[in-house]
Amino acid sequence: MANLPSLSQLPSQPQEAQLRVLDTLFEPSPELHELALPILNKQPFTSYTTLIDAVGSQISALQSPAERKVLFGILGSHPRLGRAPTNPEHLSELSKKEQAQLNTGAEEQAQKLVALNAEYEAIFPGLRFVTFVNGRSREVIMEEMRQRMDRADMEKEIHETIEAMCAIAKDRARKLQSRI
Repeated sequence: MANLPSLSQLPSQPQEAQLRVLDTLFEPSPELHELALPILNKQPFTSYTTLIDAVGSQISALQSPAERKVLFGILGSHPRLGRAPTNPEHLSELSKKEQAQLNTGAEEQAQKLVALNAEYEAIFPGLRFVTFVNGRSREVIMEEMRQRMDRADMEKEIHETIEAMCAIAKDRARKLQSRI
């Protein structure tokens, strides 16, 4: 996606275009599509930040046991950090760029990150580790990952994952809007 459409035009865009916006800001997720499409069509937004905050609030509101499958579908849509995805088409161009530095360096570190991803997913079933990389090194990311695993608080982890997804989406929106 070269840039984002104007927010005033977004509700009148075809559904396919609206889904591309959601996939660009977040990651492709059928659960997110179902949750967020009604938001795009019924609320006027003054900025992409307010749109992202509204989507984040809707994600955070998924609390019941029945809603966990939807929540985990959304939160699990982000690719694992520092690892080539099993389905390369699933990884957005922006994710590829954001993770590029995590896929460089010593093989030993890459293997450690793979092991940390597996450990994280065992501690937090249904989740993927999501953080706003923002130019940080593998070492810093792995340290944060370890701290969050050691805390072992599923509800706090869900909250931090939603916050990270929204921070990433806001950064993407800012970058894509600066191209206009």
